[in-house]
Amino acid sequence: MSAFAPVSDAELAQARRDPQFRQRLLKRSLELLLARLQKLRAKPAAADASPKQIREGVQLAVRLAELIQADPGRPSGA
Repeated sequence: MSAFAPVSDAELAQARRDPQFRQRLLKRSLELLLARLQKLRAKPAAADASPKQIREGVQLAVRLAELIQADPGRPSGA
């Protein structure tokens, strides 16, 4: 898994203008989050994250998925 790279101001500006770029950015963020959650889940209970943090990550993943599905700029059939 690659290291987390925060979204830059330039990427945010482009996402506001370009619906397809916004979709790619949302999908990339969701993929990174899911990979990190899977990694945390595989560790023993004494690992980095508490159950509360994992729950928050899952809630964020659901929200990202909703944004991807509801995005008006999403090409039809995608």
